[in-house]
Amino acid sequence: MRARHLAAKPYVAPDNALPPSLRDLSYDQYRTIRFDRSQAPWRSEGLPFQLQPFHRGFLYRDRVALHDVDHGVARPLRFGSRQFSYGEKIRPVADEDLGYAGTRVLTRLNRTDHYDEVVAFLGASYFRAVARGHVYGISARGLALGTADPKGEEFPWFRSFWFERPDPEAETLVVHALLDSQSVAGAYRFTVRPGAVTTMDVDARLYPRRNLISAGIAPLTSMYLHSPNDRGGADDYRPAVHDSDGLLVLTARGERLWRPLTNPRTLQVSGFADRDPTGFGLMQRRRFFTDFHDLESAFHRRPSLWVEPLSPFGEGEVQLIEIPTPNEINDNIVAFWRPKAPLPAGGETRLQYRLHWCSEPPIGPTVAAFTGTRVGAGSNARMRRFVLDVDGRALAERQGAPRPVLDAWASAGTIHHATIHPNIETGGLRVAFEFASGGAPMAELGVRLLHDGAPLTETWLYRWSA
Repeated sequence: MRARHLAAKPYVAPDNALPPSLRDLSYDQYRTIRFDRSQAPWRSEGLPFQLQPFHRGFLYRDRVALHDVDHGVARPLRFGSRQFSYGEKIRPVADEDLGYAGTRVLTRLNRTDHYDEVVAFLGASYFRAVARGHVYGISARGLALGTADPKGEEFPWFRSFWFERPDPEAETLVVHALLDSQSVAGAYRFTVRPGAVTTMDVDARLYPRRNLISAGIAPLTSMYLHSPNDRGGADDYRPAVHDSDGLLVLTARGERLWRPLTNPRTLQVSGFADRDPTGFGLMQRRRFFTDFHDLESAFHRRPSLWVEPLSPFGEGEVQLIEIPTPNEINDNIVAFWRPKAPLPAGGETRLQYRLHWCSEPPIGPTVAAFTGTRVGAGSNARMRRFVLDVDGRALAERQGAPRPVLDAWASAGTIHHATIHPNIETGGLRVAFEFASGGAPMAELGVRLLHDGAPLTETWLYRWSA
């Protein structure tokens, strides 16, 4: 009801006025402002979840209202400078009505005697979560509008949150949020279940102020700098740097599509059309320290994020956007569902889906996965060599069966010297081929393995560009 009424009124921009001492903070300075754990809401009651609000400052200037909901009664959480410790060069603010930028949620995730951060809501409509044993990486958003549009992107923001006070034995946390922007208002309900896989059920209602022709539903935002398939001349001691290394799509007809990510020289937008997809997500398949050799960032412990529709998404496409980046600071990968039909102004659109913050998506090993993509020089200057590894777990039961058939294709140029060999180190298979562009500036490449005409592997898709 609140979101519907908000959409009927002219948009009011967020209050982001801050004193220069907070507005001009660097990232490192902002990180030194810490909430006092002893003052965390719900801590004194010994409840299974606790809140630790974020201070306003640096990039996080918008004032966001936070509420504690106890038996249906909402009580605003009040800012106080004594709730925080400040870095040596930061003076505490005198304004005791400064408000918050968002909040983190803590629970007993990894140990029964310690509260770990499991979810954080901070910045526009961004939020991120972890499962047991993970560290933060990929983020989700409430809604994406105009991503990669030459006219610029619009960033809706969560202007208010309501956190339902959990029972002492609760295993879930319910969070309500009010979304707003120039084009749309929306009401969101998140049901958070922390664990070995942390899930978030999202139930949202959108009320557009204008026709939304470029809406991104269930948007995911990640970082990809380089890996063995796309080093791009990187002068880096680490063999790979990324939060996610590929887009996985499970179509309505049951086909699994795997698209390794790249850090392109120019903006790249890819679409995978479908009606009522079973799910999609950005995956982190490299799970060993030796894949990255980064002690501080621990990329091998960053979660994959899988979107499972709980109500039909209709006709549209999973869209992947890859943005060039020179460093690992920027999130340059975006994936979401884009409906074919615009979301109409004055109407109501309901969205229901589940987010799985996980190591492996909850779809089972129905076919073998491509676990590695490596690209390098071919046998001559006109060729590029591709080497793909196939997971051996899903192939084990097929031992003794005839060798699978390799199906490889290119939308432009030609495929040469395609082979399949057993990988004695992994127990899987290795697929290799060379590609000659023939002068084409771009080509879509595809590979899959078949047995008796049926897919033995997921479909590997790759966009090559000159």
